[in-house]
Amino acid sequence: MRKILFCLLSITLIVYSCKNNPFKNKHEEIQVDQSITKKTSFNNLFIDSSAVKTFLTKHPEYEKFQQQYNDFYKLRNYQCAWFDSSGIIEQSFNFINLIGNAVNVYNDSSLFNKQLADDVDAFKKDTSDTLIQATPNITETELKLTGQFFVYASKVYKGADIDIEELGWFIPRKKLDLSVLLDSLIINKSDIQNTALPLSESYKKLLDYLPVYRKIDQAGSWDTIAYPAQSFHEHASSPVIQTIKQKLFALGDLNENDSTVVFDSLLVTAVKNFQTRMGQKTDGVIGTSFIKQLNVSPAKRIEQIMVNLERLRWMPAMNDSSSSIIVNIPEYKMYVYNQGNLQFDMNVVVGATATGTVIFTGNLKYIVFSPYWNVPPSIIKKEILPGIARNKNYLADHHMEIYGKNAGGLPAIRQLPGNDNALGHVKFLFPNNFDIYFHDTNARGLFNASNRNLSHGCIRLSQPKKLAMYLLNYDTTTYSSHNVDSLMNLTKEKWVTLKNPVPVMISYYTAFVDSNGKLNFRNDIYKHDSAMAAKLFTANTNLIANK
Repeated sequence: MRKILFCLLSITLIVYSCKNNPFKNKHEEIQVDQSITKKTSFNNLFIDSSAVKTFLTKHPEYEKFQQQYNDFYKLRNYQCAWFDSSGIIEQSFNFINLIGNAVNVYNDSSLFNKQLADDVDAFKKDTSDTLIQATPNITETELKLTGQFFVYASKVYKGADIDIEELGWFIPRKKLDLSVLLDSLIINKSDIQNTALPLSESYKKLLDYLPVYRKIDQAGSWDTIAYPAQSFHEHASSPVIQTIKQKLFALGDLNENDSTVVFDSLLVTAVKNFQTRMGQKTDGVIGTSFIKQLNVSPAKRIEQIMVNLERLRWMPAMNDSSSSIIVNIPEYKMYVYNQGNLQFDMNVVVGATATGTVIFTGNLKYIVFSPYWNVPPSIIKKEILPGIARNKNYLADHHMEIYGKNAGGLPAIRQLPGNDNALGHVKFLFPNNFDIYFHDTNARGLFNASNRNLSHGCIRLSQPKKLAMYLLNYDTTTYSSHNVDSLMNLTKEKWVTLKNPVPVMISYYTAFVDSNGKLNFRNDIYKHDSAMAAKLFTANTNLIANK
């Protein structure tokens, strides 16, 4: 099944004015826009410049947004945003509805302010004459609406205030200026409920499954099923099959609520559906690995969804005007895109638990055909030197040679190009501080395994020639299929510099919606989910209480 992972990482952006860019990289001092005055503006309702400071003293719950408050009202020369000369504006009601719905979606009571909702409702019912000036009640409600927007946008659009590098995430976090974002929404008279705000389509699709799983969780207990002594195949009969059917029906994999104990053809289809969504071998057999995934409670799946929603909030916008390569580590998949369209995907092998592949971005610049494998010092120390001690011909037997010295006096050893080279016949370099790259492999059988976290950290490709041909397609004469085969079988390595470097993103998603609209889960192979859950749900006590 081909999953459009590019959508998982692309951000759908609101149309902003050229003057106001909410994605600027660093904070710049905002100057008061003095061109906005009571004479030049349709809205003649302004607040006093000292009102913000007074308000924040009175309402410490918004104090952390002091900079955003100052920037926002400087952009407007302290003109009201949520009120105009005719009264409270429509965006105010839309925003109250938005945060009211958000409480139900996210189960986070901090997103909603009941008193503020009552105040807004009171203004809605007010049928008095046209407003002439910003009264204390208007100023108070105005600033509360602004503060509550910052609370909402900070959590939903930017994500939790946690150090993502501590969680092993080295993709630069999305920069979003909340004051500029709100100013753009107000200036453009946007319907806050329906505007395409800075959240990807993949975020929205994953979010849609949150109430689905909450409903499953609220329906009752999710009793653990014992692992079967022998796997169940079609036509088998057992009381436990009834329970399996009930769970698969609740999850949407089984179309009919069947209470029989027979493993029929409909159950075979349901089992395969579930296996596909879990990234398992789709053989239609109920075994230990199947039961293990089915036993995961809806509450745990909710947590998994929320963790991955948080990751999606961090993601910067992807440039879909050129090629890009995305790897999803827990899925063991690489996706190659051109102008946002999937060209092909392939299975990959990623780092083992002890030598996990790092989550980061880079630019693929070089293809190295018939590469040497420069053996890392750790492997030289742990494997090569003991091998030489046992067998004086160890290096020759493994087509290796000493070509210098490493720091600390260790010999520098490399494996020569050839069929038994650990990097295979080609590698792809996107220079980085983690020494991670893509490469071929001489262990082709590993791509058939369901769990492919087996490498020392680099990413092994199941179709390396296909990637090379794609990256070099600007010169099909020099890099024809025949010529690439020749380059992959030289006696010394050949470097090729790409005409246009290709962005690479190494990502980590254990919950995502595929191109068929199906919710997928993958194992948390590096325990990143559990580490993030500990920080995320500790940082947000509302989520702890309601998740």
